[in-house]
Amino acid sequence: MNFNLFGLADFTMPTLRMPHASGTDIAEILIISVLLYHILVWAKKTKIWSLLKGIAVIAVFILAAWLLNMNTIIWIVKNVFIIAVIAIIVILQPELRRALEQLGRRNYINALFSFDTRGYEGRFSDKTIDEITRACVEMGKVRTGALIVIEQNNSLLEFERTGIEIDAIVSSQLLINIFEHNTPLHDGAVVIRGDRITAATCYLPLSDNMDIGKELGTRHRAGVGVSEVTDSMTIIVSEETGKISVAYAGNLEKAVDSERLGERLRQIQNKQAEQGKRRLALRGRAGAQ
Repeated sequence: MNFNLFGLADFTMPTLRMPHASGTDIAEILIISVLLYHILVWAKKTKIWSLLKGIAVIAVFILAAWLLNMNTIIWIVKNVFIIAVIAIIVILQPELRRALEQLGRRNYINALFSFDTRGYEGRFSDKTIDEITRACVEMGKVRTGALIVIEQNNSLLEFERTGIEIDAIVSSQLLINIFEHNTPLHDGAVVIRGDRITAATCYLPLSDNMDIGKELGTRHRAGVGVSEVTDSMTIIVSEETGKISVAYAGNLEKAVDSERLGERLRQIQNKQAEQGKRRLALRGRAGAQ
C-alpha cells in the first residue's frame, strides 16, 4: 500500500491471471464431467438416489453441528464414519454389481473380443423372428400373458435352472400352448437361445427401477429386471391389456406392434455382422487360392 501526495492511501488492484490449462487438463475435466453425469443418471434409477437424499440431510446436520461446536456429535461422527461407509457398500452391493456388469457388456468390449461362434444366420433365423412375432400378436389378441427372454452374449443358464428344460424348436404354436391359461408351464418366463426354446417357468429378478409405472405388474418388472443384469431382450405380453412391450438394457418400450417387434428382434439378430464375417472368410480363401 502506497501513499500519494495528499496523504491518501493508494491501493493497487491485484493482477488477475487466468490459470494455464493444457490439453490434458481439458481432457481430464471432460472425462470427469461425463463420468459424473452417467453416475448420476445411473443412480437416479436405483436405490442410491434415495440414499443420496438421506446422506445430504445427514451432511447438513453434521455441518450445523460443526458450526455450533457440538463436539460430542462430531466425535461420534468421526468414530462411526468408516463403519457407515462399509455399511453403505454392503447395502448397495446389488446395484454396484449390476453397474460393473453393465460396464463389461458395452458394445466396444464385444467388438474387441468377439467369441460368438453361431452360424451365419445370426443369433437366430428369420423364421424364429416370424414365429415369435406371430405368437405374441395372437396372445395379445386373447390377452394371454407371456414373458419371453431371448439370449444374446450373456448366458441365461442361471435362470434356466429355475425352470423346466424343454429344448424345442421355436414355433408360434408351442409358445402359445406354453402360456395358455391353466397349463403347467404358463407361469414364469420362457428362455430362447438361438432357434430353440431351452426352458420354461423360469424365475427372473425384479427391477428396482422407480420409473416403471405402477400400472405395470410383476411380469413387466421381471422383464426389465433381467434386461438390467444381462444383455438379453425380453418380450412381455400384458394379460390385462394384451399390449406387447419390449425390455432391453433396462429400458421398457411399451405398446409395440408386430412390425416394430420384428424390427427390435432383427436389431439383436446380428445377421449383418455374421454375413460380414462370412464375406471376409471367403475373400481370405480366394486370396489364398
